[in-house]
Amino acid sequence: MTGQTPTIETVMTTAPVIPVVTVTDAETAVPLAAALVRGGLPVIEITLRTPAGIEAIRRISREVPDAIVGAGTVLNARDVVAAREAGAAFGVSPGLTSALIAALADHGDDGGRRWPFLPGIATASEAMAAMEAGYDRVKLFPATVTGGTALIKALSAPFPQLRFCPTGGITAETAGSFLNLPAVACVGGSWLTPKDAVEAGDWQRVEDLARTAAALA
Repeated sequence: MTGQTPTIETVMTTAPVIPVVTVTDAETAVPLAAALVRGGLPVIEITLRTPAGIEAIRRISREVPDAIVGAGTVLNARDVVAAREAGAAFGVSPGLTSALIAALADHGDDGGRRWPFLPGIATASEAMAAMEAGYDRVKLFPATVTGGTALIKALSAPFPQLRFCPTGGITAETAGSFLNLPAVACVGGSWLTPKDAVEAGDWQRVEDLARTAAALA
């Protein structure tokens, strides 16, 4: 996907699960991403929670052409700039502030198109703020803590235009209950890259977990 800018619809509908990956060693980024792609999960969110995050995005965007790699935990204008310069095809935030909205507005592409972005929401007021900023595709975070499937059903009544990517606390066992909801396009999950598998370089295990998750569609 190098050189292509996906739409937010592409990001959310290419696969039922978006792996949410926190990389501590950039050397693992490429084989990890390649394993996820082989398993059928080409859309990958690399969080900016560690110093290795930006370099991981840079390496994946250059060396794993079939991956659609994005930046997670985007909090401010500095993160937006760093992620885009590293080659992130999309961004994800845990919430949405007026400053972040302004930063995103300042960083469209050369054609004036907005960078594909999933703002995080957890309440009706936050959903309204996201829609006022032009976002009707959102991340529900933290999904299981804030109300899970019941909250999505409740928010879908007054906001039928919203489509959700619930993230936070979702497991292989519970993902299906979210994906069964009409308002849910995909889920975000961190179970696909277990720490011990990544540290051991057990990419076959990562690939197998990805393949099982991809079958949830």
